Amino acid sequence: MSLFNKFLATIGIGSAKVDTRLEKDTYIPGEQMSGVVEIQGGAIEQAIDEIYLTLHTTYLKEHDDKKFTQVATIEKVRINEPFTIGPNEKKEIPFRFKLPYDTPLTYGKTKVWVATGLDIKNAVDPKDEDYIKVQPNPLIHQAFLALTDLGFKLRNADCEAAPYRYQKRVPYIQEFEFVPYSGLFRGKLDELELVFFQSSEHEAEILIEIDRRARGLAGLLSEALELDETKVRFTINHSNLPYLKDQFKDIISKYS
Repeated sequence: MSLFNKFLATIGIGSAKVDTRLEKDTYIPGEQMSGVVEIQGGAIEQAIDEIYLTLHTTYLKEHDDKKFTQVATIEKVRINEPFTIGPNEKKEIPFRFKLPYDTPLTYGKTKVWVATGLDIKNAVDPKDEDYIKVQPNPLIHQAFLALTDLGFKLRNADCEAAPYRYQKRVPYIQEFEFVPYSGLFRGKLDELELVFFQSSEHEAEILIEIDRRARGLAGLLSEALELDETKVRFTINHSNLPYLKDQFKDIISKYS
């Protein structure tokens, strides 16, 4: 083995390469992700300590009245035992893991991607990134449909740093901002903000913030003091899906 080739491999030239092929590019939280990681050997034999798949997203964090973007790790999975790959040798390693329930939906500017890395001693670790689409599972989908039936439309979806009391496994929450464009609540509300907390396919907790529209001087003062916002927390499951529209209607009516 040429010492020069070994030196080049340590700085990433002629080193092993990695490519991840996902079975598909669209998923829902809680679904199994599967695919194959392909490793192409480089100019020299190299020891691969581990192959890891890391699921990432970004979220907004505020500091000193300035917002900046942070990268969050949603999940990290190791898929192999250490092995050696020879020059120009090709290996394929299948993988399968569950997309966590707190994976954000890829609405608005929210992006989710899988980064694949090879851990190679004394060398630059090669990496590969694959973006995926994350769509709502049946519970969240039905919640969106219920709000649509009540005359709301989704205006924005963002991942933001979670307040301390809401921090769980990940440092962010995803907020969905709905505005009334028709129906009973048009002219009564400025917006609805929803956050979903889901730990299984059967049940989800919803935090909903109802922002009432200012009416008159008292309303304007309340808005200025942010007293026009009400937060309500409730749980949905498959058994109450047929009544979800009425449940939303009752809650919003009570506080609007």
